[in-house]
Amino acid sequence: MKTTPPNRWRYASPVGSQPPRHFLRGFTLVEIMIAIGIFSLVLAAIYSSWTSILRASKAGLDVAASVQRSRIAIRMLENSLGSAQSYAANLPYYYFLAENGNDAALSFVARLDKSFPRSGKFGDLDVRRLTFTVERGADGARQLVLRQSPLLMEPDADEKQHPIVLARNVKAFEMQFYATDKNPPDWVDEWKEQKTNQLPKMVMITLKTSDNAHSSSAQEEITRIISIPAVTVQRIWQVPPGGPQPGQPGVPLPGQPGGLPGQLGVPPGRP
Repeated sequence: MKTTPPNRWRYASPVGSQPPRHFLRGFTLVEIMIAIGIFSLVLAAIYSSWTSILRASKAGLDVAASVQRSRIAIRMLENSLGSAQSYAANLPYYYFLAENGNDAALSFVARLDKSFPRSGKFGDLDVRRLTFTVERGADGARQLVLRQSPLLMEPDADEKQHPIVLARNVKAFEMQFYATDKNPPDWVDEWKEQKTNQLPKMVMITLKTSDNAHSSSAQEEITRIISIPAVTVQRIWQVPPGGPQPGQPGVPLPGQPGGLPGQLGVPPGRP
């Protein structure tokens, strides 16, 4: 009798019957836990990469903003110093003050353009006193601020409490002045001629800033040499020799009714 090996026969399950148990396959608990672990690692890697991108973007924006603020501050100093004015006969009004140190300050009078910040607030009063100072901000960081007021007027409450913040996280605001009385002429840290109201020929300004208030060193340093084309108008140019001098008894101060022609507030040719 001819026989056929049983391994050559394919298994055929009867209709409606269940297949043998060794044909049913599924995920075990260990496999599910491994899949969840791999998925968690992928999510963690994606989240870490995304947060790194956000931190790098924020740091880049902060650096760009700090650099832009520093450049704007230097540009404002250039524009204002380039239009500085000084009159020897009106020293209390046109004095030039510069002090270095931790609380550096620079104050002078200039005729400003209409495009200068906050010019709309002062209308046609283009001759104003500008005061640049380094102060502590609300967060404790040092910042360079600007206050301005029309000539013969004190800064109002808004200027005192809400000055223009030119630069934040200031590490240093340094000034040097070109002294022509030295032989040879050289840069000095102190302008001694401010007592006589003489304007320096050139001013070298260095502004150092950092990205944040907690940084111990400056990340940005900008130095500009600013030329001052104006010279101090001498007293003899304002008042003829032997004529009445401002401040004498019976002589009105500049800007007051009845002042001398050609003085501040009195157009030439008008008494």
